[in-house]
Amino acid sequence: MQIIMALLVGLVFGMGLIVSGMTDPSKVIGFLDLAGNWDPSLGFVMGGAVLVGLVAFGFASRRDKSLLGAPMRLPSATEIDRRLVLGSVAFGAGWGLAGYCPGPALASLAAGGAKPMIFVAAMVAGMAIFELLERLPARGRAA
Repeated sequence: MQIIMALLVGLVFGMGLIVSGMTDPSKVIGFLDLAGNWDPSLGFVMGGAVLVGLVAFGFASRRDKSLLGAPMRLPSATEIDRRLVLGSVAFGAGWGLAGYCPGPALASLAAGGAKPMIFVAAMVAGMAIFELLERLPARGRAA
């Protein structure tokens, strides 16, 4: 049942990304172009997502189990460290350069085209490199 619900939630999320314009790189870049022809419409999409997330996390934080009975595993990190900042900068730079972030890129695969495929391939390669680097001994690696 959890796999079916995950599939349904993922489909609804993907459709929401498509309908909202988050899968259109030119719309995303227009949102990020504050000094040029700025398109603020995606700000409303993100604001709505933040509001839904606040309500959902507030509800989830008071529970020990999910609605389907699985253990509740919420993020526990509360500190802003160098890794978080560098990861955020890399994410933002990639989003600004390509016009995609991971969710919309995966949803864009359904429409076909080379750009989302190249982005997703690069994203998966970056994840693999990160995992390989994480498995290196900690000596000499900054945390």
